[in-house]
Amino acid sequence: MRATGRLWILPLVPALVLALTGAGDPATVACYTTDGALIVPPDYREWVFLSAGLDMSYADAPPMAGHSTFDNVFVDRTAWQRFRETGHWPDGAVFVLELRHASTQGSINRRGAYQTEELMALEFHVHDEARFKGGWAFFESAGASPARLLPVSEACYSCHLEHGAVDTTFTQFYPVARAIAVKAGTLRAP
Repeated sequence: MRATGRLWILPLVPALVLALTGAGDPATVACYTTDGALIVPPDYREWVFLSAGLDMSYADAPPMAGHSTFDNVFVDRTAWQRFRETGHWPDGAVFVLELRHASTQGSINRRGAYQTEELMALEFHVHDEARFKGGWAFFESAGASPARLLPVSEACYSCHLEHGAVDTTFTQFYPVARAIAVKAGTLRAP
């Protein structure tokens, strides 16, 4: 291996980011820019997969004709471990909602839909009692760029507060987590 500036600098960058953001602490998953945007965790697809939905919507209006969307939900591993123990999502939990286009035509597919590689958006639901009034916040991003904090006036806050089955989360749509919450007695009836 050659010791060029490129090889030495690149390994140091993640360490520097961890040191500056506090992300070295296993309980700290969410990292922020100086202006409060959430840094998209680069490994979120390696987190615990909770569920996928096809064309789910919380609005009465139908989706745009000809457009179909898959959503995938992930949660960080530490939060999942604590949830399995307690039936509650701990402070520090980070959920990622990944939205991808659905396609029906490709390769050998004759029926049904599959997810494309095209990432439409990322949304985040973050539990941080010290940082956010009410303890939870929502962020959105078009991809790898930092996710912007959504104002509390956005409908997602009131909707999750009213309809979230466990700790303002839509655990009712995550089959394995739902069963854990039922057993723990933490699932709120709709």
